[in-house]
Amino acid sequence: MNIIWVNHRDPRHPQAGGAEVHLREVAKRLVKKGCEVTLISERFPGSQEEELIDGIKVLRRGGRLGIHLKAPLLVRRLAKDADIVVDDIAHAVPWWSRFVTKTPVIGMVHHVHQTVATLELGVFLGTAVKLAEKTIKSSYSNIITVSQETKYQIEKQLGVESSRIHVVYHGVDHETFRPDGEKFSRPTLLSLGRIKKYKNLDHLLRAYGQAKTKVPDLRLVICGGGDYKDHIVDLAKCLNLDDVLFVSRVRDEERVRLLQKAWALCTPSLVEGWGLVITEAAACGTPTLAYDGGGSSEAIVDGETGYLVKNGDIQALSEKIVALNQDDQLRRSMSNAAFEYSNRFDWDTTANETLKILGASAN
Repeated sequence: MNIIWVNHRDPRHPQAGGAEVHLREVAKRLVKKGCEVTLISERFPGSQEEELIDGIKVLRRGGRLGIHLKAPLLVRRLAKDADIVVDDIAHAVPWWSRFVTKTPVIGMVHHVHQTVATLELGVFLGTAVKLAEKTIKSSYSNIITVSQETKYQIEKQLGVESSRIHVVYHGVDHETFRPDGEKFSRPTLLSLGRIKKYKNLDHLLRAYGQAKTKVPDLRLVICGGGDYKDHIVDLAKCLNLDDVLFVSRVRDEERVRLLQKAWALCTPSLVEGWGLVITEAAACGTPTLAYDGGGSSEAIVDGETGYLVKNGDIQALSEKIVALNQDDQLRRSMSNAAFEYSNRFDWDTTANETLKILGASAN
């Protein structure tokens, strides 16, 4: 099968995240199965126009905005010889490839942005993005998404019929993400990922500050960059949380080590399509504390592999942080349960299920 895959970023983009991990893990397995995969994505400083990554042919054109002009031109030309086009909609705005090619096109939606677009982009641009996202219904006959909750939100907020939406869960690389020895000697809470307003790290800081009154040696490590980082750093100073450790970027090996050694991961996002880092943490034997919105409610078994807290309840989040860091038996039980639960997910299964859906859509 010849597949054209369109996404804003490729796996080597400096701002690559969970959507790009998913893309790489699935596409490289499709290549091994004999598929030809060509990825169209934006350029970034120092990047090559063409590159081969794990057998995936990467074509980089334009920038963050220019890619929306360049991608349709490439799709129109390349899709003539392709079996299917995958429009990977990681940032709300569709690629609308169906309007430039007669080749079948399938949409891939990681999460719905209706509740966060104006929060992140302001009223004018946010409203425009929300309207663009609404066109997903008319732009794709079939859609792949990453959780049952996201499927429900695509139905509810975008009006897409349930029969057109196919759920394929993320996997996890169990060879890389696995338990490895003892945890940090000091109670350590970890936040890992892009620092955006909707990620609610301001809630995490306030919950952490409350928790430290009962767990004085508790430590918080925040890894990641983003357009909201300066605000979070300033807030930590305002709250006199001078011991919070901010790390802008870590190598893959250090990222894995932090997930292995942390006592718990905390991701109080307003919405997550799935929350790949939650599964990666679980595979390392690390439970997660999260708000109950979006795919986090499926990535976490509440009370077993971590805790789900009502969205916005900072007091409850603080209480769960204290419980998990004060009770050694509870933490070990959750660590073991998280590891066992993570074994339900693997990239081979994700790739196989994706290939079946692509094949059916192409025919």
